Amino acid sequence: MSALQEIQSTISDLAQRVAPAVVRIEGGWRGASGVVVASGQVMTNAHNVRDQAVDVTFHDGRRAPGTVAGIDADGDLAVITVETGAVEPIEWISDDGLALGRPVFALSASSQGSRITFGLVSSVARAFRGPRGRRISGSIEHTAPMARGSSGSALVDEQGRLVGLNTNRVGGGFYLALPADQTLRSRVQLLAQGGPAERPHLGVGIAPGQAARRMRRAVGLPERAGLLVRDVEEGSAAARSGIAEGDLLVSAAGRPLDSVDDLYDVLGATDAAGRLELVIVRGSDERVVSVDLAPQEG
Repeated sequence: MSALQEIQSTISDLAQRVAPAVVRIEGGWRGASGVVVASGQVMTNAHNVRDQAVDVTFHDGRRAPGTVAGIDADGDLAVITVETGAVEPIEWISDDGLALGRPVFALSASSQGSRITFGLVSSVARAFRGPRGRRISGSIEHTAPMARGSSGSALVDEQGRLVGLNTNRVGGGFYLALPADQTLRSRVQLLAQGGPAERPHLGVGIAPGQAARRMRRAVGLPERAGLLVRDVEEGSAAARSGIAEGDLLVSAAGRPLDSVDDLYDVLGATDAAGRLELVIVRGSDERVVSVDLAPQEG
């Protein structure tokens, strides 16, 4: 059997076995896709849902009302509760990570039915901006073509196992997917239960470049690398630790802070209920601040 015939055979198999687990979602700014990951549960991107209520269309044309059970806007992930009937949930890949050049297939649901395309993994460590501007790292880049409105669709291997949730179009024929690793599974389970995203939240606004330079001069800060605090959220972890407007954050957990992405990366690697050590400069004084990130009752 030729390589082309093998691809054609795989696509035919996926259309029969896996495509029914990919659904059409209406309820955001435009139609999108979602993936049945458990009985009564559909996973999609956060940017695909606008309200709590959505309409879900299944492979056989059945339409059912769904409700957003949980949403993580920073991670661009949402879980919808809906009656999935006899649809077999998609199987997750058991091993983390994909090799470059591995064949993958994108399965999406359009108003005209299922769409299946073929591509290759071109990178496994890409990053993109989530709906609220936060950098999402570690994404799978691939070349399986997808039409507009295909976000939230399934990226699967040749055996039909879920390897990623298609999320973002890079351009130039490249697309990004959230990896279907244990971290994603845990987030889906938490959101399905209506739980919070449990992302560490510092509670500071960072001044952009030109505004930061003006504020630095106003508060007498030295010209050194760091992030200038523009405002502090009342009752936040930063406020409780004494961080104030005009402070310069120069390092977090021992990592120099040259950009806001550096801070996001450190927070992403910190336990949501843990502590974060920050080095700040206030005026001419440098100090170490230990921030308790655990959410406060009440």
